[in-house]
Amino acid sequence: MTENKKQVTAAILGCGSRGALFCELMTKMDGAYRITALCDISDEQIEKTKKLCSVYDAESFTDRDKFFEKKRADVLAIATPDREHVAQAIRALELGYDILLEKPISDSREELSALLEAQKKSGRTVIVCHELRYGKGYMKCEEILRSGRLGRLYAIDASERATYWHWAQAYVRGAGAYLELSHPAILAKCSHDLDLVQNFAGSECESLSSVGGLDFFKEENAPEGSAERCFDCKYVESCPYSAKRIYIDLWHKEGEPEFVWPYNMITLQIPNTEEAIREGLRTGRYGRCAFRCNAEKVDNQMVQMTFKNGVKASLKMVYAAEAGRRFAFYCTGGEMIFDARMGTIEVMPFGEERETIDVKKLTGGAHVGHGGGDKEIIRELYEIVCGEKVAATSLAESVESHLMGIAAEESRALGGALVKVHREA
Repeated sequence: MTENKKQVTAAILGCGSRGALFCELMTKMDGAYRITALCDISDEQIEKTKKLCSVYDAESFTDRDKFFEKKRADVLAIATPDREHVAQAIRALELGYDILLEKPISDSREELSALLEAQKKSGRTVIVCHELRYGKGYMKCEEILRSGRLGRLYAIDASERATYWHWAQAYVRGAGAYLELSHPAILAKCSHDLDLVQNFAGSECESLSSVGGLDFFKEENAPEGSAERCFDCKYVESCPYSAKRIYIDLWHKEGEPEFVWPYNMITLQIPNTEEAIREGLRTGRYGRCAFRCNAEKVDNQMVQMTFKNGVKASLKMVYAAEAGRRFAFYCTGGEMIFDARMGTIEVMPFGEERETIDVKKLTGGAHVGHGGGDKEIIRELYEIVCGEKVAATSLAESVESHLMGIAAEESRALGGALVKVHREA
């Protein structure tokens, strides 16, 4: 950080995987941030974050009411369980924080309205973590679409392909499987995708329909003779959802990293060891049979959308062999396909040569979180707090894409009925 740059103080509420990442990215920004407080219901999570980020001087709180007794920093990063987001964000706005808010925000229209009102009243900034807006590949797609090179956009076909084991990890075995603690899958997994589709379309969504279901991760689909836990099961070496194969074999294959996702979800020991991971799987939720977890969320969903400017869009949420979003854009003068799995953008103007863009070159060849978006959103937050720029994504835009997710879940519950995204006043 240069001498004339302001140092922004930051507090972290929720020191799990995402909260610890925010803290780590802030501490790596050459002195731009100073972490002043950490709050989590778990002392162990707080100490893990302090060690990981070398922020030993930060105040520690396990009592959230005590944490909220006064403002403790310029910025508050909220990375708590989904259903706590709005209430905590409103409390933070009342104290005068600028906020980095983990998504999804809420699956309640009323909560979204209350948060918008609180933000307007406070005059503070709320940035929702739509990190992919800052990913180089997605930014390049937006640049090409806005340039008019391909004519007018009229249709979008989007796919969110979650790796099969990631789906089992996050939405079957983890806390994200249960609606009491988190939001429906179309918001929990596809809030990025809904935000991107809405941004690319450049308009409010008028109406949509959606179908989907919990079709696979049910006890009736468990292999015959399987056990409640993977390490007690005869299929431990063969089942694709075996916790040993996912968390131990892959950990070895990836070079036994010291402390990275998803292995740091199993054990908080730094550095991770095979023994610590095994113990976490023997006793914790991630070692359970993926078919016997009583998951509540759908494991596939399709959404068809019509925007007020006439753009039509589809979104498919599925689990697959390999991760990688895919966006196809259909325009009056050409076509463009962004395949994140392949790392390419194909630009195909009608009657002209095809151009293939290597997305890795846009990110300098580095493997970076959310296509570089994690780092960039932390940087932009700093610039916003310092008054150097305005947010690329306003809270109102984030609310718009969440309303699309809420409407999609309403439609799915109605068997695919057409639903208006904005209710009549």
